[in-house]
Amino acid sequence: MGKRLKILWLSHMIPYPPKGGALQRAYNLVNELSKHHDVYLLAFSRPNVYRQIFNSYEEGLQEATTYLSNICKDIKFLPLPYDNRPLGKYRLLTKGLLSADGYTINWLKSKEMAAVVTQWAEKYQFDAVHFDTISLVPYKQLISNSATTLDHHNIESDMLFTRKEKEKNIIKQFYFWQEAKKLQVYEKQHCDQFDINLTCSQLDSERLLKICPSSKEIVIPNGVDINYFVPGNHKATANSMVFAGGLSWYPNLDAMHFLTDEIWPLLKKSVPDVTMNVIGKNPSKKLLSKNEKDKNFIVHGFVDDVRPYISNAMIYVCPIRDGGGTKLKILDALAMGCAIVAHPMAIEGIDLTHNENVMLAETAEDFVQQITSLFNNPLLRKKLSENGRQVAVNNYSYDSIGKKLADTFVHLNNTTNDDSAN
Repeated sequence: MGKRLKILWLSHMIPYPPKGGALQRAYNLVNELSKHHDVYLLAFSRPNVYRQIFNSYEEGLQEATTYLSNICKDIKFLPLPYDNRPLGKYRLLTKGLLSADGYTINWLKSKEMAAVVTQWAEKYQFDAVHFDTISLVPYKQLISNSATTLDHHNIESDMLFTRKEKEKNIIKQFYFWQEAKKLQVYEKQHCDQFDINLTCSQLDSERLLKICPSSKEIVIPNGVDINYFVPGNHKATANSMVFAGGLSWYPNLDAMHFLTDEIWPLLKKSVPDVTMNVIGKNPSKKLLSKNEKDKNFIVHGFVDDVRPYISNAMIYVCPIRDGGGTKLKILDALAMGCAIVAHPMAIEGIDLTHNENVMLAETAEDFVQQITSLFNNPLLRKKLSENGRQVAVNNYSYDSIGKKLADTFVHLNNTTNDDSAN
């Protein structure tokens, strides 16, 4: 075994617990990286996230501290700079509108974090520093003599431009457009200052290269814990579907509104006894209203364990039409052997093939056709289930993804040392 490197992991959130989305990616990468190198964690705490997962923020913080202290050499959590200020979010939105950097970059600027980054850099002499989102780039100026990596969970400016195109409110359209423009300029100016940019897919690497052609990228894909997400050993409920994803994230909410407004009415005509289970924190009033009016449309909110719901469903339906990166919810469903009907955007960056390991649909009519076909074809469901699980095992296990990331840091460290020697 080679030298264990000292790596500072800067994060916009405490990477625990692995409950979907960016949390799941960050948790698993830190966990796997700690098997190969010494990880030092500096993160912003987000009380509102923990209050939705745990009984209290304090309970969540204690559990996270206990777990992460066991895998990291040192940890420290700091408050978000605007959380404790009167009208903090609105002041931040206004500042983002009036400043050159915009909301996304101003969001995490903190004198306290800057002081700790400086202190730790001097104390530990890191071999590498990882920035887990572009919002943390302002702290790069505090780092010298260390390799640097920047993670892109999505190409943020690209996603904001897409959201602007879908937005109907003209004021929100303008806000998303100006934020996207500012962020694109920032990406162009700063991404090539990092030794390597980590993206979730080849498509996101191509998007980033169009913005910043001189930047260097490597794909560190999203993955899945194939030992945690495993196929169920019982028969799924007839004509049942499930979706799991935090509903405060716009692409997930848009997907569920597309389902309720356009897909569901048509599907009910074809399959009157169809049931839908929506999993995810912060469901909208529209979804809650549908839950009250239709006993077959069940909105559960946040659940501690999504596996029983996925295991009980015949189909995982994912009509996401927006968002970059790769969708961890798709990987979870694949690993559990649940047949998937998805919009092509929902599987971006994942090596899937229509009619082999996924069924694709774009319009409401397409979704209804594919869903009803799967309900009535157990052989096709079995094929999608088996092939999907195999894709997850062969290509998206966090064991192999974590090893690729660990090796990337070794390569960067060797390159940095060679450059210093010359």
